[in-house]
Amino acid sequence: MTTRHGATLLARLGFAARGIVYCLVGWFAIDAALRGGKVGDNQGAIASLADEPFGEWILAAMAAGLAGYALWRLAEAITDPQAQGTTAKGAFKRAGHAISGIAHVILAWTAAKLAVHAREAGGRVGGEESTRDWTAWLLGQPLGRVLVALVAAGLIGAALQQAKKAWDGSFAREMSGGTPVPQHVCTIGRIGYGARGLVFALIALFFVSAAWAADADEAGGMAHALATLQSQTGGRWLLTATGLGFVAFGIYSFVEARWRRISVDLPA
Repeated sequence: MTTRHGATLLARLGFAARGIVYCLVGWFAIDAALRGGKVGDNQGAIASLADEPFGEWILAAMAAGLAGYALWRLAEAITDPQAQGTTAKGAFKRAGHAISGIAHVILAWTAAKLAVHAREAGGRVGGEESTRDWTAWLLGQPLGRVLVALVAAGLIGAALQQAKKAWDGSFAREMSGGTPVPQHVCTIGRIGYGARGLVFALIALFFVSAAWAADADEAGGMAHALATLQSQTGGRWLLTATGLGFVAFGIYSFVEARWRRISVDLPA
């Protein structure tokens, strides 16, 4: 097996792992909406696998897949296989790939730690505390509020990108082969990207508030965004709809695991 082929397989495993994570987060959100209780986030979804039969092995496979996905995204950001980096749009996309890669490195590390200590883990732990910790660290640096504002700007850009994909279905062009993507698959993808865009926008607002107030407690991640939806008027239905959107995104991630066009610029 060549290095390129192995990297491609890891990236595909990463799409499948991402699909599992989003299906679990979506299910937790739906369960919280219909039966009450707390919502979870992607780290909490991964942690919930620790109590399952063969949890250590499942988590180890998740860690490998998420690491492969992270490496692929970081490679796209660094090597620019589609030669888009000379334009502002291309540079923005590469920055998005880098952010996605870093986020999935964290998820892979979480899964790896839980795989080693699965018997002591369990429950729906999440990343809200760590989000506030590193936000506090950023605020403690020179121009800390500016740094947090830049994080907010990046999240706004990510939210707009998700919303654009939901609106125009441009994600379908990322599939391999010349066969058009079936309409029902496009619909699933649109719903999923729309749900992600909404949650990313809320997270961006949290970071805007944190930068404005210079207060790390104002920051928040996915679980905080879902809890905010739950607390609104009609929040039960908002959270249910968002949870269904996350499940749709998870299903579309499984489709991508099989048919996504993946460029890996590595030596054979």
